[in-house]
Amino acid sequence: MRALRRRVRSAVAKLMRRIGVTAALVLLWPAVAFAATPAPAPTTPQRIDVQTLQPRSIFPKKPLHSEFTVEVNRLGQVTRVRTVKPSHDPLFDAHTYGNALQAFIRTTDGHVVLGTYRLTYDYDPVTLRVRRDVALVRVGGVNPNAKGAATEMIEIARRNGAKLHAAQASRTPAAAPSPAATINPRRMPDLPQIMHSPSH
Repeated sequence: MRALRRRVRSAVAKLMRRIGVTAALVLLWPAVAFAATPAPAPTTPQRIDVQTLQPRSIFPKKPLHSEFTVEVNRLGQVTRVRTVKPSHDPLFDAHTYGNALQAFIRTTDGHVVLGTYRLTYDYDPVTLRVRRDVALVRVGGVNPNAKGAATEMIEIARRNGAKLHAAQASRTPAAAPSPAATINPRRMPDLPQIMHSPSH
């Protein structure tokens, strides 16, 4: 009986040692495999030309022309658009109209000639560029103290935003305001610098 107990004990002890060694190997295997894996070689990032990402198929295929007759104030800001000759391309017309409303028209030395001007926009499908020309139509006949069209639109948008915010606040119970997103312009990349910096 004692001999049987010794055999069982020694068999159990051997089994326990094998289980312990196996468990240790299983637990240490990821560390051994990680240590045996070589570090990845540093690679230079692929240069991307952002200006060529736009497919040429989305641009108009024919030349486009639009004209706007505008008035300017004493600062040279466009105050209103009097007449429009559209190109019949809605997207081009919207872009050029928005540009005309935001324009400042001054002489090369920075002076303002009060009056009415013609802004013309010509799109070239070969170069994919838009050329803007300015021509004086008539001197005078405008309000020199009128607000600029862009400034007036910003004020209207602020008033409407305040009204909308007040209406939403009256409909919903007071909730904690969500933090506003902020952008640090000093951390924004400079696109021309990125495009023309030498690659490593």
